[in-house]
Amino acid sequence: NPSLSYHPPDQRGREGEGEGERDKERGKERILGKEAMAEAQGVSEGAGAAPTIVSPPSPKFPLTGYEVAAASTIVVGSVLGLFCVYLTMPAADYAFLKFPQTLEDLQLLRDDLESYTRDYTIQVLVGYCAVYIFMQTFMIPGTVFMSLLAGALFGVLKGVALVVFNATAGASSCYFLSKLIGRPLVFSLWPDKLTFFQAQVAKRKEKLLNYMLFLRVTPTLPNTFINVASPIVDVPYHIFLLATSIGLIPAAYVTVRAGLALGELRSLADLYDIQALATLFFIGIVSVTPTLMNKTDTAP
Repeated sequence: NPSLSYHPPDQRGREGEGEGERDKERGKERILGKEAMAEAQGVSEGAGAAPTIVSPPSPKFPLTGYEVAAASTIVVGSVLGLFCVYLTMPAADYAFLKFPQTLEDLQLLRDDLESYTRDYTIQVLVGYCAVYIFMQTFMIPGTVFMSLLAGALFGVLKGVALVVFNATAGASSCYFLSKLIGRPLVFSLWPDKLTFFQAQVAKRKEKLLNYMLFLRVTPTLPNTFINVASPIVDVPYHIFLLATSIGLIPAAYVTVRAGLALGELRSLADLYDIQALATLFFIGIVSVTPTLMNKTDTAP
């Protein structure tokens, strides 16, 4: 019949294959759409279960029971230790025994403790150590006043030894306390400093002691931040301990020596004049020189 058009077999086959592929694609889309809807409603496919609402997970408490117990033990033990020292000291006017917050408070405390120290040296030493370590452990401001008081009461040599011992012991306590519970605190208070410190520690793994000495000698980063952040950025404790006990000596000497002339100080800014700061930075540069030389030697 001339009215009927002729289609070659190959063309009809190709058109049929194209339609079949399109039907398969549409079928896949329908199946995927059903699965997506089932997942959104919380229904497993083919189970016919009622839809369930998935609630978001509750925020996890950042501390374990062990960490809470350890932190509580440290806090309660420190408070009880201070209280026992307070009770065992000889009878006296306890009104002057308080944390000095200004130079005027410190001068009054020095005047009251001078004669008291000559008669009850051991009690004053024990009380001084307990207060200094407590303040250093819990980041209570005012340890600089305690260092000045050491110079005023015990002289330069004994004062420096006393300050370095107590500062190292308090920094170690702060290190371990931060290792238990300090991570949320550091991330919330010093996020930028923590990022910088972590990057610097990662770059100086081989000469980390020199870098930590540099930080302790110079005021590049606050000592309080170093105490809290070191365990979080994986500074080993033996390096932390060695850098603290050695690196604090220059600054302790400057502060304790200033305590000999406590009455002449007008502000804390008088402690670190240009000459003292230049000396500290010079010592810091000397301590970090091996790291710089090592980089030069390994450079291609």
